Amino acid sequence: VQLQASGGGLVQPGGSLRLSCAASGFSSDYYVIGWFRQAPGKEREWVSYIRIGDGVQDFTASVKGRFTTSRDNARSTVYLQMNGLEPEDTAVYQCAGGIVPQPVFYTDARWYDDWGQGTLVTVSS
Repeated sequence: VQLQASGGGLVQPGGSLRLSCAASGFSSDYYVIGWFRQAPGKEREWVSYIRIGDGVQDFTASVKGRFTTSRDNARSTVYLQMNGLEPEDTAVYQCAGGIVPQPVFYTDARWYDDWGQGTLVTVSS
């Protein structure tokens, strides 16, 4: 599956952005799309996931209540809506996909086979 992330940009603190992850197709209802981000000088961290078949999703604690995710299976696209953006959210965001065997692994980048290119999100005044 080929993935393409888009939607990054420069936004002021408190602003919003919507990232998109367009897939060439979802191979299974058990396919999971994860969002990961890497800030300058920091390790990559998991942000969110959504399971394509039933929409099961979760978020890392630092973005809960501010970020939401959704999928449009007809368009093979997953969205990450980011509200209340903070400077600490500045990072390159990547979407990743795969048939990850168990939910406990959904936050671990090593279980994802398909990766899109990154899209840069900069939160600054």
